[in-house]
Order: sequence, then structure tokens, then C-alpha cells
Amino acid sequence: MLVEALAQLPRAMWQYRSEPSSWTVHEIVVHIADSEANSYVRCRRLVAEPGSPVLGYDEMRWAAELDYHRQSPEEALELFRWLRRKSYTLIRDLPESVWAHTVLHSENGVMSMDDWLDTCTRHVPEHIQQMRAISARWQSQNL
Repeated sequence: MLVEALAQLPRAMWQYRSEPSSWTVHEIVVHIADSEANSYVRCRRLVAEPGSPVLGYDEMRWAAELDYHRQSPEEALELFRWLRRKSYTLIRDLPESVWAHTVLHSENGVMSMDDWLDTCTRHVPEHIQQMRAISARWQSQNL
């Protein structure tokens, strides 16, 4: 879904920033990989260490401090695919009892396996919508 959406966006606009506080498509792609890496760890904590704490993170700070624009979006996509596939193969065959596990998220409180899955399911489509909105703003300024 993500690769298909990116294929519809002109590469020339991936660096476009409509406002100083907004993200570019390039930054969103790298963010998705970093978010998936955090999700990968949370999933494993849910399965193997129920009741344990999991950390949130400052997404805007990561984008700035990790200089997302210097990172390869292609490598970020590859990492995302790998992490998502590994989480899928892990949860695909989990016993039903594991779905009752919870962890304590530092920002959101108690997180269940269903909460984790819901967040994962919504994350990429929400960012695809964000990227399409960025593209529409870019196109309106470049006509």
C-alpha cells in the first residue's frame, strides 16, 4: 500500500515542506520505518514480557536529531517491509491467550495486543493521506 502510494507522488516533491513545522514526504517515509521499529519491539514485549513498560518517543525530535533527510527513503522502505513481515509472522500463529497480554506505554497507558494491532493498522494509511495532502499543496503551487 505504501509503495503504491509513493509511486503516485512525483519524486520532485518529496522534499517539499508547506510550513516550517510540517513534515516532507521523505521525512514521513523514514518516520514510518522508525515507528515500525518501535512497534516491532512493543509487539515482542507484549508477547514475551506482558506487564512490562514500553516507551513512546518524540517523533519530531527524532526527525530533526536523526536528520531524516540524510537517510535513504529506499532503505527505510526496505526496513519497514522487513519489520512488518517479521511482526506479521510472529502474531499470525500466536495462541489466543497471548491476545490478553498488555504492556504499559509511557504516553498512552495500558496497551493491549489489540491496541497495538489497531495502531499498526491505522499508521500507514494515515500517513498516506498526509502525503497526498502534501502533494496536493505542492501541485497547487507548481501549476
